[in-house]
Amino acid sequence: MEAAAAAAAPRPRATGCLTASTAAPQRASRWCPRQPRAATSSSSSSSSSSSGGSPADLGLLPRRRVSPSSAGRIAGGAPPVRARDSRAECAGGRSSAEHIGVSLGENRALEMSSTVPKSSNIFWHDCPVGKTDRQNLLKQKGCVVWITGLSGSGKSTLACTLGRELHTRGKLAYVLDGDNLRHGLNKDLGFAAEDRAENIRRVGEVAKLFADAGLVCIASFISPYRRDRESCRALLSDGSFIEVFLNMSLELCEARDPKGLYKLARAGKIKGFTGIDDPYEAPLNCEIEIKEVDGVCPSPSDMAAQVITYLEDKGFLHE
Repeated sequence: MEAAAAAAAPRPRATGCLTASTAAPQRASRWCPRQPRAATSSSSSSSSSSSGGSPADLGLLPRRRVSPSSAGRIAGGAPPVRARDSRAECAGGRSSAEHIGVSLGENRALEMSSTVPKSSNIFWHDCPVGKTDRQNLLKQKGCVVWITGLSGSGKSTLACTLGRELHTRGKLAYVLDGDNLRHGLNKDLGFAAEDRAENIRRVGEVAKLFADAGLVCIASFISPYRRDRESCRALLSDGSFIEVFLNMSLELCEARDPKGLYKLARAGKIKGFTGIDDPYEAPLNCEIEIKEVDGVCPSPSDMAAQVITYLEDKGFLHE
């Protein structure tokens, strides 16, 4: 009789809360989609009056009060949209309040800062295959060829020509180009002094990984500040950082102006442009310096040949 009565008893209606089966209390609770609040109250009261008991008597969890801000989400509506703060736009199209890691001080430029404290619970893991093993496999020595110079001095052209020549010789190389990396890894950075420094810091760390993998990493960046370039040099030991300075005059670079940037800078449409209203600090101890001859930049193949000769002499392209 009790079994028949239990089978005939009406089953509790879903009210959008966690419900538990009274016939099998040991089973896990299941989630039912929540209906709008008004419908929930109506169905709950009718169910309660028809069964003659409270939600607790039916094996249901007590209803939880929710705040008005979350009621819309529970009812299936979209959360309220917060108005954007347009007072300061950062790189990437986000306001300074939404740009994690960037703070805007009073009357100060954007400053890069981390919102996550540095962890001390990190450890370096060594793998059985090391740098020497990879270099022996590739029959070359990993290094970083860092090409620096003014915009329009021929950095990207030299980098691509050098990469092609090394590939022709059966050597593995990879080009890190300044504009290309600002489409991905560094797309959140602008051209303020702090952003330029962070841009080069990231590139230096990536270039170090390529060199550790045994590749000839060719980095093509204006990198105007001497301190930033020296910081990248310090990441690599045993002379595997090769700084190539394209020492072309501002007049030659501006006359070439392949991207039209000098024209925009002269018109005041670009601020902080290297060579115009922002300084370029020439290297003091570069490994290779390539100069213009009679106001003419050497050909890309001649410049690449000069770098390859250095790499061969220093044993980076050993067989």
